[in-house]
Amino acid sequence: MIIRRVNSLFLTCFFTLIALIPLTTTHAVQDDKPNLSLRASPQVAFVPTEILFIAELKDGADDYEQFYCATIEWDWDDDTRSESTPDCEPHEPGVSKIRRRYSIRHRFDYAGRYTIRVHLKRRDDTVASARTVIELRGGRDRRFD
Repeated sequence: MIIRRVNSLFLTCFFTLIALIPLTTTHAVQDDKPNLSLRASPQVAFVPTEILFIAELKDGADDYEQFYCATIEWDWDDDTRSESTPDCEPHEPGVSKIRRRYSIRHRFDYAGRYTIRVHLKRRDDTVASARTVIELRGGRDRRFD
């Protein structure tokens, strides 16, 4: 009878401890995901002009697999897009490093408000996106062309 109680107590403690151990590391992986941001310089200008855009991955893991060797796509909101896909070695956890900064200049010839979007993609899937707005003045307005 005493042995049964001890075994029962042992099993209760064992299963309680097992229940406290996470079965997956989903939360840890989500916390390791870097955040994508986009900024423009300058944000207000007179056309024609070239604007510098900088997309940055902040925080998160340096070897975050979804962002390793990602294609970057820029949507300029002027009916054009740019895309670049790097040539990379296969991903190695703890060894491979993600690229954290992307920069590009784009020329605008028409006045207007533009919402520029940047997408990081793996194959055809978008894994992160960010956007910024610029205001371009002077010259012809793009809505009237």
